[in-house]
Amino acid sequence: MKGLEKLTTTKLSAWVQLAKTQVERGQVADRIPQLALADSAWFAVHICCKSGQTISFGDTACIFPLMSAIKTFSLLYLLEHLGAEKVFGWVGVEPSDAPFNSLEQLISDRGHPRNPMINSGAITLSDKLPGKDASDRTFLFCQWLNQLAGCQLRLDEVMLASVRLTRSTANEAIANYLAQAGHLENIETALDTYEQICCISGRVEDLALLGKLLACENSCLSAQNRRIVNAVMSTCGLYEASAEFAVRIGLPMKSGIGGGLVAIVPGEGAIACYSPGLDNIGNPVGAIAFVEALAQELQLSIFG
Repeated sequence: MKGLEKLTTTKLSAWVQLAKTQVERGQVADRIPQLALADSAWFAVHICCKSGQTISFGDTACIFPLMSAIKTFSLLYLLEHLGAEKVFGWVGVEPSDAPFNSLEQLISDRGHPRNPMINSGAITLSDKLPGKDASDRTFLFCQWLNQLAGCQLRLDEVMLASVRLTRSTANEAIANYLAQAGHLENIETALDTYEQICCISGRVEDLALLGKLLACENSCLSAQNRRIVNAVMSTCGLYEASAEFAVRIGLPMKSGIGGGLVAIVPGEGAIACYSPGLDNIGNPVGAIAFVEALAQELQLSIFG
């Protein structure tokens, strides 16, 4: 029996209680008014194993926007549709030690985005998604994910309206600089696509099903592309804290400011959490505490 399959609801509830003691250290993202409505005490976890076994606990009916957690899957989507050579001509795979929305980092890198997990990289890739306009691109991407993973993601129009109302000036500055450097074909389409895909929303189960795509072999995806995405998540998925958590937890992970976190256990399954209280880097505090406890107890680190 593999690590994840040894789980029981009793063990899970103990780790959830532990995680919940940490959540008050986090702060719900408030730059986007609709995100600010989340309760920092909410916590949900869903684990899906390769065998088909699932286990979940907590506020699993909550629907939340994937926000930056979607970046993992837009990378996968483009690798599958256009190939690694093309994709990594547009963005790098270098970790960043600056915040996820840093313009300074992009300027010091002469306009070449460091990696697909920070905003400059994700905005660049949003510009390249197949489709005639932002809405078409988002629809095609969301449909692809739902068909492939068997999840029920959809665009949250209310969240999108809130994001548009308070469009990030940092993202606008990044997009302008990317366009000057010749990396964007259309600033407005790139930003609109980026904002829309970040508002693709679902439950914690949907995020776990997406994670399972990366964890387990399947005939629909190239094994090489899955390996690439997991590697980039390991080094870049938790922004400038990625190296610290690679040492402490040792799993490919990606967070989003909506409170979602997905952790990949290669060959075994995926763990998804929802915990809207964030640390000062933008990672969900309760979710990381939970995954850390679980990974240490079940010895899940990919580093042996």
